[in-house]
This record gives sequence, C-alpha cells and structure tokens, in this order.
Amino acid sequence: MQWTLVVPLKPLARAKSRLADTAADALRPGLALAFAQDTVAAALTCPAVAGVAVVTDDALAARELSALGASVLADEPGRGLNPALEFGAAKVRAARPNSPVAALNADLPALRPAELARVLDAAAQFPRAFLPDAAGVGTTLLAAGPGMELLPTFGTDSRARHRASGATELILDTVDSVRQDVDTGIDLRAALALGVGPRTATATARLLIFGQ
Repeated sequence: MQWTLVVPLKPLARAKSRLADTAADALRPGLALAFAQDTVAAALTCPAVAGVAVVTDDALAARELSALGASVLADEPGRGLNPALEFGAAKVRAARPNSPVAALNADLPALRPAELARVLDAAAQFPRAFLPDAAGVGTTLLAAGPGMELLPTFGTDSRARHRASGATELILDTVDSVRQDVDTGIDLRAALALGVGPRTATATARLLIFGQ
C-alpha cells in the first residue's frame, strides 16, 4: 500500500516560537524551513509513500518544498492546523479517491524513510491509526485507510484525543525518528542525537545548544 502524506506548515515567521530559548527570532524561520525540508525529502524517498502534499501559505516554503517534489496547496481555510489537514486530505482524495492518507508533522528533521515505512505498514492494518510523539502527549502521524476520514485533532493532548476518536495507537519499537518532533530546545537536542538531515544540520551549526 502506498500512502499520500499531508504535511501542514504555518508561515515561517510564526513558526517554532517555543524554540525561543535556543534560537533567536531571526534564526527560527530558517530552522522551521530546514525541519520541513528534511522531513519532506525523507518522506519522498520512503517506498511506502506515493506523494507528499504540503499545505502552507508561506511563499518561500512553498517554493523550496515544491522544488523537492512535494505538491503544494495554499491553506484556503486559514483556520489553523486541523482545518488545513482536513482540506489537504480532501484535495488528495478528490484526485485519488482510493488513496490512503496520512497527516505527518513538518518538524521531523531526523526522519528515516525505513522507519516511516514501518509505521505506515503498521497503520495499514487499521481503518485509522496514529503514532504518539516522543513526549507521549502529542501525535506525529495520523493515518486513514481507503474510504476513511482522517478526523485530525492535533494540538494539546492530541494523543488522548486521537485515541478517543477511535484511532488505533501504534505501539512500535525502533521508529524514534518518526516520533521525534521538534518544539523545544530539548527536542532539538534529541533530534540531533538521532542524526538530522543535511539542511537541519547546516541550520543548527551556529547554535551552541550542547553547551547550554
């Protein structure tokens, strides 16, 4: 089974505010873009992925992610993360009605294609499934099989809310790169320890985070 991934990305100027203790205001947009580039690049090389649709209103991000091979959709709802995901999934299904669809966070800079394939293969066994983040509170991937609505409830405590919505929680070992999203300096350290993609490595080279 091959999946189409929907990746939401807010305008870079407003992204990653929780990294303020680690990166200055001027650096955070570049970090957010690098995270998204490494996430999308890794996803596009995953054998279980047929394509990636990015939902964003950021012109720079749209240009850079399109250059990697992603399809880019303007965030027509403009009402936040979950409406953007619903919109993206609907667009994917309009073009490919029988495609399984998965929402994937844009801030997985250590993403490994083989680990993503393992998660998607596990998700294919259920009508809807999700993978909790490394902190055990949020969600990094939400999957819906053919004919199933995505029904995203990302945000605070999304792990509990996705479970309450009827999605199956995936309990998998050795998929750390799919679970390690980056919201805080601690998250970034953890991602760097796993090994990040080249764009994130370049963008973080000036951050003395291991000395803080």
